[in-house]
Amino acid sequence: MSRLEKCGDSMQRLGRKLSTMICTSFTILFGLPLMLGLIITARSYKHARKGKLPPGPKGWPIIGNLLQLRGKKSWLQFAEWRRRYGDIFYINLAGQDTVVISSLEIASELLERRAGIYSDRARNIVAGELLTGGLVFAFSQHNDAWKRQRRGAHEALNKQVVKAYCPLQETEAILLISQYLSSPGEWESHLRRASMSLVHSIMYGLPPVLDSEDPDILRVNRFTVRALEAAAPGAFLVDSINWLEYLPRWMSPWRRYAEAIFKADSILFDELFEDVRRKVEAGDETPSVASSMIRDQESLNLTNREAAWVSATLFAGGSGTTPAQLSWFMLAMVLYPEVQRRAQAELDRVVGRGRLPTFKDYDNLPYIRAVVKETLRWNGIAPLSIPHRLSQDDYYEGYFLPKGTLCIVNAWSLHHEKAIYGSNAYEFEPARYLVDDHTELRDALPDTREEGHHGFGFGRRICVGRHVVNNTMFIDIACILWSFHIEPTVNEKGEVFHPDPMDCIDEGLVVRPKPFPCSITPRNEDVESVVLQAKELHGYV
Repeated sequence: MSRLEKCGDSMQRLGRKLSTMICTSFTILFGLPLMLGLIITARSYKHARKGKLPPGPKGWPIIGNLLQLRGKKSWLQFAEWRRRYGDIFYINLAGQDTVVISSLEIASELLERRAGIYSDRARNIVAGELLTGGLVFAFSQHNDAWKRQRRGAHEALNKQVVKAYCPLQETEAILLISQYLSSPGEWESHLRRASMSLVHSIMYGLPPVLDSEDPDILRVNRFTVRALEAAAPGAFLVDSINWLEYLPRWMSPWRRYAEAIFKADSILFDELFEDVRRKVEAGDETPSVASSMIRDQESLNLTNREAAWVSATLFAGGSGTTPAQLSWFMLAMVLYPEVQRRAQAELDRVVGRGRLPTFKDYDNLPYIRAVVKETLRWNGIAPLSIPHRLSQDDYYEGYFLPKGTLCIVNAWSLHHEKAIYGSNAYEFEPARYLVDDHTELRDALPDTREEGHHGFGFGRRICVGRHVVNNTMFIDIACILWSFHIEPTVNEKGEVFHPDPMDCIDEGLVVRPKPFPCSITPRNEDVESVVLQAKELHGYV
């Protein structure tokens, strides 16, 4: 074959490759969106044949109502639409059927009493599959692996089992108060350290971490931030427009990023888990979630990696949420000094001034327990529930709800419903949870799992760590209010700064108040000596 013929063949092969690339690109850029539009049109026709969807705002072709929510506090937009369309309304999120529920009655009926078909999760390509290998059960779809992991987590953190962690929680509360004394201006950082350290101990049976810059803590914190941000609606376009999943790898930087992160995180969590296994085999009986997974691994039918990621999931959930919720408590104390005074009066009457509160005081501190509940209701970290997914067609009050519909509960609307929580539902008032003489808690609202609010979610997807959260918030709040006055700051001109509770940061699945200054001062001169004595009793000088 002559050089000219070889050159001609090469040009033909190059031409075929270029043609293929052009055709592929044309298909991706024009064919797939067209196909998506046809699918949406066909599905709309199918829905119309089966029944009437709930009312809702009009959207754009293909993208639906997606842009109407972008850059907004979705829970407030949903509250506005509720006033126009009712307690259950329909929105289209780039072809994804979605209903928003703003009524306790509807949420209880669908997500609690019909939980068998309302317990699935939407497919989350980045956070649920690539970034976490499908092993974070909070994001997982309703399958056998989810059932096994969920059961293991429930057994490891049920109401009786978590009592074993109360000594750890008391120790961390003392260390937290000590840090407040030494550097009160860094209170947010102290809350984060205390939370991550506590969850680290509960998950793996390790001692408290005193340094907020500890490398292991920082690594897990980075995992937590990545997972929560990736799971947020709209974080990655591929989770809204699923056909992007079929783009070539070289056009999918999000895929390369997520897979590399999962590989590194798996090494970290496997090492932490196997360290606990070696201790258990050596006879160490320190209670932890990981040791519980190891002892029950065979009966739970969990693989090593599934068991390791149960602890990882709970670590991420606990370390990122509790400090944010306690930040809302701090903000409430700045804005509602009378609530603070009532709580401190109860503490002084029950505990006295010679020691810090402990869990032995729990039953005798109903107002403090009411403060915990009110913190979770008034401004919870999750104004919107993580969406549940409907696994089969269903009907409610004459409306057709198609299989695959996402169900979002606007918990913010539920928690500020005046018909349930009274005319002062927008105010921070713990007394709403107490009988008239404030000596005991009222019976909880029905369908709230004895919580009196829905800060932990609904149905089979309710937060498995809620008992740990309740206990942590109780002891931290009791110790903070026993020790300190929390007040607004005053500038050089004498102007008092009151933070706005509507001024918040949406971090994905967690909403926290925008950082704000506050004055934290010891209630009397004996606080420091009492805290020092408590530290010594717990082995920290």
